[in-house]
Amino acid sequence: MPVITYREAVRHALAEELERDPNVVVMGEEVAQFNGAYKVTEGLLARFGPQRIVDTPISEAGFIGVGIGASMLGIRPVMELMFWSFYSVAFDQILNNAANVRYMSGGQIHCPIVIRGPANGGTNVGATHSHTPENVLANHPGVKVVVPSTPADAKGLLKSAIRDNDPVFFLENTMLYGEKGEVPAGEHVVPLGLADVKRPGTDLTIVTYGRSVLHSLAAAEVLEREHKVSAEVLDLRTIRPLDIDSVLRSVAKTHRVLIVEEQKPFASVGSQLAYMIQREAFDELDGPVHRLATVDAPAIYSPPVEVEQLPNPRRVLQAALETLA
Repeated sequence: MPVITYREAVRHALAEELERDPNVVVMGEEVAQFNGAYKVTEGLLARFGPQRIVDTPISEAGFIGVGIGASMLGIRPVMELMFWSFYSVAFDQILNNAANVRYMSGGQIHCPIVIRGPANGGTNVGATHSHTPENVLANHPGVKVVVPSTPADAKGLLKSAIRDNDPVFFLENTMLYGEKGEVPAGEHVVPLGLADVKRPGTDLTIVTYGRSVLHSLAAAEVLEREHKVSAEVLDLRTIRPLDIDSVLRSVAKTHRVLIVEEQKPFASVGSQLAYMIQREAFDELDGPVHRLATVDAPAIYSPPVEVEQLPNPRRVLQAALETLA
């Protein structure tokens, strides 16, 4: 299989869907003439023209609203947020309108919009540009929330998201854009709502998603090599719909669980997972569910301190050993 970067995988998905469906358009700040703030959309303007690749004003509420209206009329817009932190500017459009239009119309109006862009810390851009809002987004019925960790998943999940008839919020990570991985050639579609075992194991389940998958895999290698512990790393891939069945199957096999996420710990995705695991698999547990999240403070501006605020392989390893103890 070809080895490409996460950035290229997202671009390939966009290009293939633009080619496949004339109703697909890409809109956002600097996506066209500047080739994208992160060069994800590089070359798309020259290939598809300004009616399909559209630069927008710096007004998230404005251009997200335009995209929602267009989607209700049959267009399939892919909207790029330069940072997912700016979703709050368009909160009413995204979570009051897009999330509810199918329900409010009795199923007569669809809203097949994808909103994508980076949602992560670790890039030293401060507290106002480092949010991970997947828990806030997933709290609203009517939407789907996707957080891919690998180039193959980024491509396959984005293609599924673009074809979906509901709003899909696609959270990427700037720290992953340069990561390389094998991506199947040709048509590659990954279903929404299906978790993936990135590493099988028997002694501990690490449930995670996004960049934390990479940290968890690194920690799992150390656990195997230095502590003779076999850790299963389960990548959720989508937060809503949540594949709780895969989580419970893994718990039934290993009987110990660590949840790792780049979220603040209060009312996070991990909080919901911990509740669901103890509710549905209490008798399978040989110990309490443990969680590792970002240290509960606004994103720290100091680069070396921010590294320690976020999950990293050392912190995951320490948390895994505590879970086993």
